[in-house]
Amino acid sequence: MALPVTQERSTPGPAPEAPAPGRGARALTRIRAGLPRTGLAVLAGLLLGAAFPPYDLWPLSVVGVAGLSLLTRGRTARQGAWTGFAFGLPFFLLLLKWLTVIGTDAMIGLSVVEALFVAALGAGLAVTSRLPGWPLWAACLWVTQEWARDRLPLGGFPWGRLAFANTATPFTPLAALGGAPLVTFAVALCGALLAWAALRVRGPGRAPRAAALAALGAIAAMLAGYAVPVPTKGDDSVKVAVIQGNVPNPGMDFLGRPMQVLNNHAEATERLAADIAAGRTERPDVVIWPENSSDLDPFTDPAAYRRIDEAVKAVGVPTLVGTLVDGPDAQHVQNEGIVWDPRTGPGASYTKQHPVPFGEYVPFRAELSKVITRLQRVARDFYPGTSTGVMQLGPAKIGDVICFEVAYDEIVRDTVNQGARVLVVQTNNATYALSGQPDQQLAMSRLRAVEHGRAVLIAATSGISGVIAPDGSIVSRTKELTAAELTATVPLRDGTTVADRVGAAPEWTLAVAGLLACAAAVFAGRLRRRPGTPGKGEALNPVVP
Repeated sequence: MALPVTQERSTPGPAPEAPAPGRGARALTRIRAGLPRTGLAVLAGLLLGAAFPPYDLWPLSVVGVAGLSLLTRGRTARQGAWTGFAFGLPFFLLLLKWLTVIGTDAMIGLSVVEALFVAALGAGLAVTSRLPGWPLWAACLWVTQEWARDRLPLGGFPWGRLAFANTATPFTPLAALGGAPLVTFAVALCGALLAWAALRVRGPGRAPRAAALAALGAIAAMLAGYAVPVPTKGDDSVKVAVIQGNVPNPGMDFLGRPMQVLNNHAEATERLAADIAAGRTERPDVVIWPENSSDLDPFTDPAAYRRIDEAVKAVGVPTLVGTLVDGPDAQHVQNEGIVWDPRTGPGASYTKQHPVPFGEYVPFRAELSKVITRLQRVARDFYPGTSTGVMQLGPAKIGDVICFEVAYDEIVRDTVNQGARVLVVQTNNATYALSGQPDQQLAMSRLRAVEHGRAVLIAATSGISGVIAPDGSIVSRTKELTAAELTATVPLRDGTTVADRVGAAPEWTLAVAGLLACAAAVFAGRLRRRPGTPGKGEALNPVVP
């Protein structure tokens, strides 16, 4: 007999759960989700770079600030730091492309270092974006970032300050009140207010009236400079001639054979003397030669001394000569501007206070030179000076600053406060000819003219040389890689601006305000996470437009 077959019926259980994605998969998902924001940050950084010379699209400085404000709004500190870095790196790569003359690795390395400061800025913007009045704190944080970058590391590198993209804009007159930091603050405030207005227009808490008020605030920040008087009237004047002798070859080997650059400047001065003798040109009161116009130390090389002396005697007026002079020991050299009188020869001198790391001296030379053999081309380190460049040149008390020193607030300000009636920028941009770097340095000089109410005379070996009025306007300028002589009559001023009198106080005040805002935001965040806090898990100041 067949046994009955029993069919067992099973009740279906719950379907097995899918395995949770691993850490790598989650990280990949986060990266993909953040790509659009990162791409927008890169674009915003490039737009900011285009605001600077040689492009000079200054309104993009406001757009760049607004873009970074929007991209970091409501993010975590870590997310804000990444967004800031993604913004800062392409910005500096575009701004500092002239460093490719030295090496692409130098350009990338410096850009990465500078972008790290913008990463810190991005983190600060993110954490303060929950605070009431966050556009104000955002503007302060831009000043904080520049304050740090202007000083660290190795004495800092001030290139890329918002103020230096706004040296002939409605923001510029603010420099006469609070220097470059106040200009940066106004530009950043304008951009942050525009970002706030955009959020009010399109965000979930739309408020057209508030957006309109924010836009009006941005316009007010932009136009405030027009209410600032810029002193330009001189107590007397001086007739000047600026000599641009040119160099044999732009780039790292601009000097050519020994004495070639010196001969170029001596011959240009002698041509000027011939024009004076023929009545084609009025005799100036003083003549300005650029940095490194003599490639040999006239105090140790008799031929260099004789050639300078011949040219100065031919023109017959005191001449400021830029030259390299042996330092206190065999390992050092000094970058100097020397007052050379046609009758008594060399007199007062100024030694550059702020040599450029890796260009004029090699930090950690023993270790780095083994790894980067190119650093061995800097055979001797430049020895820094300890005093300002205030010197009597004929009838004019000048304030000499050399090359990159024009980017440092305190060096120029100290020169004016110690009695300089006109500013002189001796520079040698031959290494970076036609790269945009001379245009950037010209823009800085224009801002300094407004900041201190002084005419600025730029003497460059290969360009751009120029004469800038106290209101920042360019009276005359040369082309690059061209031998030329500029003549002009410029005012000599004794009065000081508000920026001269208040010094670094506006910068420190704004920078510290930015840091305090960050501290307040961090404290508020910890308070939200404390057990028992009302509304735990929700923002005390939720991110609303």
